[in-house]
Amino acid sequence: MALSKTEEQLMQYLWQLEKAFMKDLLEAYPEPKPATTTIATLLKRMIGKGYVAYVTYGKSREYYPLVKKDAYFSKQVNGLIKNFFNDSASQFASFFTANSNLSKTELEDLKSLIDQELKKK
Repeated sequence: MALSKTEEQLMQYLWQLEKAFMKDLLEAYPEPKPATTTIATLLKRMIGKGYVAYVTYGKSREYYPLVKKDAYFSKQVNGLIKNFFNDSASQFASFFTANSNLSKTELEDLKSLIDQELKKK
């Protein structure tokens, strides 16, 4: 089950912190900070979806991610390719390079990355 935009934002902070108590998560947000109850609700939903777990210390909970950032990102990109580009990475790459205003240097960097992956295979 995918995360909502607000859940993704909270997950970004949790990935960055690696482990965090509620106060740590609230401190990570810019002003205006969300209400504690909002964060608690998001965490509860994310626990239910299997993205977050916690360890209890007395009355406090220390939250930590169950899903690595790279794994989540990879799943999202693969879903995007499947749903919007007929499961074709080349259609995605064509769209991305043609519509993202990349500089010549950035395109050369991408080509270099692809060449490196080709050598590995």
